[in-house]
Amino acid sequence: MYNEPIFLSPIYKERIWGGKKLKEEFDYDIPNDKTGEAWVIAALPNGSNKIENGPLAGKTLLDLWKQHGELFNTDANPSGEYPLLVKVLDANDDLSVQVHPGDEFAREVEGVPYGKTECWYVLKAEPDAEIVLGHHAQTKEELENMIEQGKWDELLRREKVSPGDFFYVPSGTIHAIGKGIMILEIQQSSDITYRVYDYDRTDDEGNKRELHLERAKQVTAVPHERTQSERPVQKENGLHIEKLIGAKYFSVFHWHLDGEISRELTEDFLQVSVIDGEASIRVDGKSFQIQKGQHFIIPHGVKSYELEGKAELVVSHV
Repeated sequence: MYNEPIFLSPIYKERIWGGKKLKEEFDYDIPNDKTGEAWVIAALPNGSNKIENGPLAGKTLLDLWKQHGELFNTDANPSGEYPLLVKVLDANDDLSVQVHPGDEFAREVEGVPYGKTECWYVLKAEPDAEIVLGHHAQTKEELENMIEQGKWDELLRREKVSPGDFFYVPSGTIHAIGKGIMILEIQQSSDITYRVYDYDRTDDEGNKRELHLERAKQVTAVPHERTQSERPVQKENGLHIEKLIGAKYFSVFHWHLDGEISRELTEDFLQVSVIDGEASIRVDGKSFQIQKGQHFIIPHGVKSYELEGKAELVVSHV
């Protein structure tokens, strides 16, 4: 039995809207000043993290999922694919306005197992930074007309954000992350995006990025329904747990650790992102130092673990 945390090396993705804050904030070894995304827990064919520690070091998370399903209790996952994807995004400029399909559309039209429902925990935000979340159209016809006429200011619903804000973004929701925001994104393991509007930006060769309007119109939910849940708090000795979301595809929590705690692992496996501070985790008598910017999985089969230190963690599971 693999009885220790599985630490993962980030994968970096260049984006037209990216910057260099992933280096400044987390000391990540980004390849250039247009690095928009760090995929920190990923098992997709076009991006799967390398394992940093233990007897399986050097393999990828996708390798582990396929070859060592007992680490994730894969018998409980009928799709046969790793279910979640975790990213850190640096929006040095506005992201395109986009929408993602649900599971059924993704399977039937794109031939992939998952649609894309996601959620965002805001790590950093410049003053007056804002997101696009939803739209004002009341019917499909109104939505299509406003898109075709380019009435973006009338159509798009905008919202200012601050560090610590949390947003649930179900599939079918028109959305965009605005300039000056850094988020931790937890989503279904899917890379399907339908771009609706990109501010008429061009690349270095003067080309506009492709839009996907027909499919976007098909999958967009109308009218938009704002999803906002309570954030109940549970306190244990040394640990303050805030539940951010408990939804169909994932549950996400913000943990504030200040001291020492011991917990049993009751989930199939647990994804952990250290967003601030430093601490140690002990499993089966072995201790591992953890610090801001690290991401790891506590695998199935671990009976219990102890945490000690002062840190903020975002924890997620299926």
